[in-house]
Amino acid sequence: MSDGDRRARLDAALAHVSEAGDALVCVVGPTASGKTDLAIDLACALGGEIVSADSVQVYRRFDAASGKPSEEERTLARHHLVDVADGLEPFDAARFVVMADAAIADIRARGRRPIVCGGTFLWVKALLSGLSAAPPGDPEVRARHAALVAERGREALHARLREIDPRMAERLHPNDVLRVGRALEVFEVSGRRLSELQEAHGFREARYPSLLLTVARSQDELTERLRLRVRGFVASGLVAEVEGLVADGYREARAMGSVGYKEALAVLEGRLPEAELEDSIVRASRVFARRQRTWLGHEPVISLGRRQ
Repeated sequence: MSDGDRRARLDAALAHVSEAGDALVCVVGPTASGKTDLAIDLACALGGEIVSADSVQVYRRFDAASGKPSEEERTLARHHLVDVADGLEPFDAARFVVMADAAIADIRARGRRPIVCGGTFLWVKALLSGLSAAPPGDPEVRARHAALVAERGREALHARLREIDPRMAERLHPNDVLRVGRALEVFEVSGRRLSELQEAHGFREARYPSLLLTVARSQDELTERLRLRVRGFVASGLVAEVEGLVADGYREARAMGSVGYKEALAVLEGRLPEAELEDSIVRASRVFARRQRTWLGHEPVISLGRRQ
């Protein structure tokens, strides 16, 4: 993107921010679309700080494929909720909302402007509109799920969810063991499907007045940006990072199932030729980006720029 295009997007964003008053600004969009650049530009222009809404960036040591802001970017704008948890800690939407609320309150108390930025849309949705009333976690149920995964693999857990809550199973990837297990847990504890609870809740709480912004990209442009991004991941030592994480006991960490990490793990375990790593991550990233665009299609998001 040229400097002129970037400036034009910032000017358009600032005009919408001005019209929105004190609304919480959220920069969302598909992976590699340019969310971080826009959020940093807004933070610099508005005297703001960024609250990350990314389910991998919260974890320490998961760096190479998480898209975390660089040191230079963190110098330009302070970032919150990056590197705040160990890779083996549970970190779900409810925990994110608690920590994001605290960060937003702190930023505002210091006379600064909070800007939420990230592609984990469930977290953004939960922050803006609340979570459905689901039962608390049950350690015994979670232990049974962990034993099932250890014995028969993640697909077995996902298959069980598909039997009792097919709509939720359709939304969740089998590698997302934490969310799959939570959906099963809700049913086993309460007898109600999580998809039904969420539908009844409808995300209608309106916890914050908000302004959602996204950077519009053509499909070809986004694909090229994805490929360049993935090439950078691999060149920065992704496979070596995953090898070190596995050696230190993080093989079953939730973030290890995210795009980039699961493919690098497959290389280490001999399930994917290293020569195919980059293409494999790009394909998975494109699938993920399609899911993100589907979400955006159901939200009042303002697109900056025009898709070609």
